[in-house]
Amino acid sequence: MKHTVKIASMFFLFVFILFLASVYGGSQGRAGTDENQLSVIHLLGMNDLHGQLNTHSVLSGKKVGGAEYLSAHINRLRQEHEHTMLVHAGDMTGGSPPISSLYQDEPTVQFLNQLRVDVGTPGNHEFDQGANELTRLVDGGFHPKTGFFKGTHSDYISANVINKATGKPMFPAYSIKEIDGVRIGFIGVVTTETNQFLLPENQDQIEITDEAAAINQTVEQLNKEGVKAIVVLAHVAAKSDKNGENASEDLTEMAANISDEVDVIFGAHSHQHANTVVDNKLIVQSYSYGKALSDVKVTIDRKKKEIVQKEAEIVLTEHKSVKPDQAALELIKKYQDRLGEEYSTSIGNLTQNLSRKKNDQGESPLAGFIASALNDEMNTEISMVHHGGIRESLKEGTITKQQVIAALPFHHYAVKVSVTGKELKSILEQQWALKAENLLQTEGITYSINRNAPTGERISDLKTAQGELIQDNRTYTAATSNYLASGGDGFKEFKQTEWIKKGPELSELLSDYLNDNQ
Repeated sequence: MKHTVKIASMFFLFVFILFLASVYGGSQGRAGTDENQLSVIHLLGMNDLHGQLNTHSVLSGKKVGGAEYLSAHINRLRQEHEHTMLVHAGDMTGGSPPISSLYQDEPTVQFLNQLRVDVGTPGNHEFDQGANELTRLVDGGFHPKTGFFKGTHSDYISANVINKATGKPMFPAYSIKEIDGVRIGFIGVVTTETNQFLLPENQDQIEITDEAAAINQTVEQLNKEGVKAIVVLAHVAAKSDKNGENASEDLTEMAANISDEVDVIFGAHSHQHANTVVDNKLIVQSYSYGKALSDVKVTIDRKKKEIVQKEAEIVLTEHKSVKPDQAALELIKKYQDRLGEEYSTSIGNLTQNLSRKKNDQGESPLAGFIASALNDEMNTEISMVHHGGIRESLKEGTITKQQVIAALPFHHYAVKVSVTGKELKSILEQQWALKAENLLQTEGITYSINRNAPTGERISDLKTAQGELIQDNRTYTAATSNYLASGGDGFKEFKQTEWIKKGPELSELLSDYLNDNQ
């Protein structure tokens, strides 16, 4: 009898211990949370692809890039992780090489459809050809060059792109996605610098409002819908060391002004590396041109509906560890074949490399070559070139039309303007109109720069190439692009000049100059 009582007592003690373990211990996760209550999601992020479907590069000593390898790495990560979503932070199109740009960037959108992007936000370059053309690429529609296009399969969101005609956002401010039983809210924004990058005809369509204010307002909307796991897709610049230190650029500076409800921010725009935490917000950016992608691992508490842990890895799209994706290869071949011989035939030869990389004076061999071509074609005394319009260098040897368009992918054309000496000095002073120094490549003038002088007083000793001082009241002829002449890149003083003549597209002008100067 005593043994029976003892056994029963031990049994009840054992049951009681199991009960305590289930309540206080056992399979506990972070902060005492039952692991069955946690959901682990991998958010795969891209930024600044710029239609570089067939571009291979070298990064950290490894061959990277190309749509076929970007796709292969995304497929690999999807296989490795049960719950994944694919997002992008803008500039997927615009400034693209001929394989995409000659077909209105439809090949790049087709590639994004192949990748099955869940949600993305437009960058500043998605507006290069205006809001209407972006709407066509997203929603589908007809274009005279390419015919009817079905559009994108993914959600496009942006909280701070305002349609001036309606006063409302051009796209939905946010998108809510459910995965593994949890809801994640995504908010999109684009840098306010876009206001300075738009051509005049596009400035009448949209306005870009403050990024942080738009994010915070949208966070309140998501909270009202019961969404507490919030991720921002921001086409705003970010940068950090590989170890996360020395965080810089606009996105990291505005992090403290963004609601603490936001846990993760995908950055873009500056083509830099970022993997850092600022104000308890994880900020990532994976270079550009498909050379890498961001793998952000978030752990979400199902009951609290909040992100309780986050970490990230910047994954290089290196070639050795994966087989190229066949569907991407077929898409590339389709459009390369369509380009045909016209764009692969030699139009000239170079005896030396012409790099787009600029020195401390804002000069580069390729920009100088373009400046000479402008002066020659437009018959002007002065020429001015902005480096943002030059996307690739030209290498020694045979040059094809395809290479020239890759170097000058935007549909900017040459213009001849009349400018007074006073206006010219004002234009040069605006090389500091944006947050970063934005030096022009010039030909036909020389001048000195004092970076420590007050804004508006940094240019001095402005002379012609012959050594004569530029006179305030004298009128000079200058060649530039319609983009600069319209006040693009912050050069608003260009609007004071008088347009005299319109010239050819810059890529055509450079092709002719190369052909004539072999």
